[in-house]
Amino acid sequence: MKKTVLIALLVLVLGVGTASAQLGNGVVYDPTNYQNAVLRYQQLQKHLIQLQKSYDKITSHLNLALQMAKFVQNMPARYRAVFSQWRNVSSLNTFGNTGSWISGINSGLLPNINTGYQKSTTQLLPYSADHLSGMDASQLERVQSQYASIQLVDGANVNAMSTIGSIRGSAQSIQTQIGNLEQDSFSTDSNLNSEVSVLNKINAAGVLTLRTLQDSNKLLASLLEQQTIVAKQQRDATTNSINADISRQASLAGNMNQVTGTITDSLQNFRMP
Repeated sequence: MKKTVLIALLVLVLGVGTASAQLGNGVVYDPTNYQNAVLRYQQLQKHLIQLQKSYDKITSHLNLALQMAKFVQNMPARYRAVFSQWRNVSSLNTFGNTGSWISGINSGLLPNINTGYQKSTTQLLPYSADHLSGMDASQLERVQSQYASIQLVDGANVNAMSTIGSIRGSAQSIQTQIGNLEQDSFSTDSNLNSEVSVLNKINAAGVLTLRTLQDSNKLLASLLEQQTIVAKQQRDATTNSINADISRQASLAGNMNQVTGTITDSLQNFRMP
């Protein structure tokens, strides 16, 4: 009501100011100016209605923003969980041949891994040239296949140790980053809960997830590599057994033919005295 009265007075003042003429102490009425003043008053009413609608809309948006900006109370107590800590592997070193292995598998340093693996495993001795030259083709092929299996196992084991060491070596840093992300997610600081800040935290969580999946895939690839070598060794053992049986059958057939031929010749050449 107060706004309406003020607007009416304003219109009247404007109308009187523009339509009046001083003739002694009297005022001359001008219908045209009065009509224009009424039109301006109607326009002001429309503007007022539009402003009220805009005010209600802005208030609604503000209330929604305030509602969306509310924090979950006591988030650390409600959602924080305790997870297991990464621990480095350890072992005794009675003969001084496990130290490099432990150092390498905890850090991922390849020189330590190679040295530790060589010290902790039985070394494969080489055949001499004379021994190899004295073997037949099948025996030489079997020896070469067995050597390949051992060397492939060594390579796969070193690669697996390197993967484990790399993951374990960076585990503390990753755990620190996850802790920072957790702390920021539970924080009530408005700077850490703006729309952009929340999107940044979501992106960081997505990157950490991808990195973790990548490490998991590396471990799975190492396991698959070792399983492939084990399958090769099983195949070699089965193949050698089949080849030995084929060789035995061929040898048996040759011996039987020789025996049968000898008996046949003896019978054919037999003469009564």
